[in-house]
Amino acid sequence: MDPKFLVLALLGVFCLTQAQLEENECIKANAKSCGACIQVGEKCGWCTDPTFLKQGESTSARCDEVDSLIKRECAKVSIENPRGSLKVTENKNVTNRSKDSHKKLTPDEITQIQPQKLNLNLRSGEAQKFTLKFKRAEDYPIDLYYLMDLSWSMKDDLENVKNLGTDLRREMQSITSDFRIGFGSFVEKTVMPYISTTPAKLLNPCSTDQNCTSPFSYKNVLKLTDKGEQFNQLVSQQQISGNLDSPEGGFDAIMQVAVCGDQIGWRNVTRLLVFSTDAGFHFAGDGKLGGIVLPNDGKCHLENNMYTMSHYYDYPSIAHLVQKLSENNIQTIFAVTNEFQPVYKELQNLIPKSAVGTLSSNSSNVIKLIIDAYNALSSEVILENSKLPEGVSISYISHCKNGVSKTGEEGRKCSNISIGDEVTFDVAITSKGCPLSNKSETVKIKMQGFTEEVEVRLSFICECECHEAGTPNSPECSSGNGTFECGACRCNEGRIGQRCECSTDEVRTEDLDANCRMGNSTDICSNNGDCVCGTCECKKRENPEERYSGKHCECDNFNCDRSNNKLCGGHGRCECRVCYCDANYTGSACDCSLDTSTCLAKNKQICNGRGTCECGVCKCTDPKFQGATCEVCPTCPGVCTEHKECVQCRAFSTGEKKETCELECMYFELEMVKSRDDLPQPGAEPFISHCKERDANDCWFYYTYAVKNDSTKVVHVVEVAECPDGPDIIPIVAGVVAGIVLIGLALLLIWKLLTIIHDRREFAKFEKEKMNAKWDTGENPIYKSAVTTVVNPKYEGK
Repeated sequence: MDPKFLVLALLGVFCLTQAQLEENECIKANAKSCGACIQVGEKCGWCTDPTFLKQGESTSARCDEVDSLIKRECAKVSIENPRGSLKVTENKNVTNRSKDSHKKLTPDEITQIQPQKLNLNLRSGEAQKFTLKFKRAEDYPIDLYYLMDLSWSMKDDLENVKNLGTDLRREMQSITSDFRIGFGSFVEKTVMPYISTTPAKLLNPCSTDQNCTSPFSYKNVLKLTDKGEQFNQLVSQQQISGNLDSPEGGFDAIMQVAVCGDQIGWRNVTRLLVFSTDAGFHFAGDGKLGGIVLPNDGKCHLENNMYTMSHYYDYPSIAHLVQKLSENNIQTIFAVTNEFQPVYKELQNLIPKSAVGTLSSNSSNVIKLIIDAYNALSSEVILENSKLPEGVSISYISHCKNGVSKTGEEGRKCSNISIGDEVTFDVAITSKGCPLSNKSETVKIKMQGFTEEVEVRLSFICECECHEAGTPNSPECSSGNGTFECGACRCNEGRIGQRCECSTDEVRTEDLDANCRMGNSTDICSNNGDCVCGTCECKKRENPEERYSGKHCECDNFNCDRSNNKLCGGHGRCECRVCYCDANYTGSACDCSLDTSTCLAKNKQICNGRGTCECGVCKCTDPKFQGATCEVCPTCPGVCTEHKECVQCRAFSTGEKKETCELECMYFELEMVKSRDDLPQPGAEPFISHCKERDANDCWFYYTYAVKNDSTKVVHVVEVAECPDGPDIIPIVAGVVAGIVLIGLALLLIWKLLTIIHDRREFAKFEKEKMNAKWDTGENPIYKSAVTTVVNPKYEGK
């Protein structure tokens, strides 16, 4: 075998083992009782059959995956596998109504979340799932408390807030017909260095030409009311105060507004707190500057609508504020000037269901700011739950508008929710194990900013049903030394062993170990187990499918012979290191198949009649033949060629074997047919060959060679061979002569054509040279004229 392949195979086995180990947590847990077993995971079951365990197996072997227990021959009726359950105890439908409805409902009559109460019975590892429906009700009541900074810098803002009650009520009519508004104000702690404590400054902290009221920490000016005119009247009577430092004591005021529900007048409706300021804020630890070190206690300290403990308790921390605002379902709107937007944006990220709006320098846009912030807050719904018991987890899947679904942390949220919209959340609650107290717990789920909540009561399945039917001091457990329950003994204190037969005080280890040795061996439990009370309890393997067994753990089900890297070839079971093969298999590794179908040749004969079938593989007895079914013969002629001479001699009395035909060619039955169409067609016999052969006279004869199921060989031969006709001489001679003549004429034409082409080229060349010729005129140098002219020298021309 290729070493690379072997390494890959071993790695694959190792990976499979690890995967099985991780999946089968039941065996890994080593549970000694049914109750401990079912707490491991939802797949784990416990076999209560008293005879289930094999020799050498420990009590914990009763705990396994249900499918595995069934494979190990534990009857289904004997398997304890309790399942969790869910029951809805209160399920009022969500409210459907409009703002124009004639019937006005009280807040307690409006339902926005369904169901309201459930009981869950949790099995460890098994999730219980239910669906929550939320519908944002129309005309839902709103309580709005306006908390305003009344330090000197907010003087012009106070003027614009004096008519806020009636103006805001008028604007809110489009959202709800049940609207209430309240008013409170804050400045700062009344100690140095936040304010001046001189007597004159305590009376009037502003400059001498300005009339200001005495400084205070927080004042509840108006309890929540539906009378907008009363709001305007009381706000108009308010006066500005002053302080020394820039940050204000707004956190003290927010804490009191959150926890003093009765004094503020909060109802179980939508609660909005508008926090209006143009400055930053003090938080926990800043009180040390004024000598205040006690942390804020988060309780109400209003007397005559004034916060009286500002000098005693430090400012609350942001986390403390988040807790109290969430507990009281208050949604906060920070209306701050542009300068402090970044600070309050960061604060918004820490406080759930809060919003930040930009306040103009004189608060003239406060109504629009409130309306916009309310719409932003109410358009997003976020699920939250109370603290979960130890070992309990919860997950959400949201199904929002337009078919959008989200999981994880985003599964708690749905955005862009309008009035009347309906969304759902799939909730899954899972327990891992049982809480120590084993008592029922209650978890509450609600929407942030809403008072309605879903109450989920959790119970835990920590024991099997068979636990109740246990027999204390049972005779099955060594004369009453344990409780016999769920098919096994649960030993009393001080007793050990599968049947509680040993006492931890009286037993001697040496005596017990002797019972755990096989024969004269020195190995205790064959080194494959532990000796417990004189009885071997075999070790568990990493792979839960592999087990030791036997009185001395001498047997196992994984050390049998292998074939193709499979235990018992994958065709048997391993018991005590011996393979017990499945039907139609034999051999030490069950790798020998008794099925002969793989040995059938095309002619339906086993190994083509030329071999024997051993373990599903052909062993060819004729050395000329080879292949999977002994049908390949590289040195043999074809079937047609092999039988040609015998067919020729018997059918036509010709050929090389016509003299010895009766001796060599009587091994088949001969049948003559009239034409090729009468020959048997493919499929008529198990094995048939169609042949076409030529004899010495160049005649073709046709036949078929077939082998029947009983090995009888039959040859069908067409009676008349097909011989070609002789050649016709006259046409051949005429054709040859005509061909010679035609070829001669063609050659003559070609010669004539070439001659004409050559002459034309020569003539053209001559004409060209003639055109290019030049004739010059000159005198003969030896020529002398016959005429001599003499001039008279005396002649003067007169």
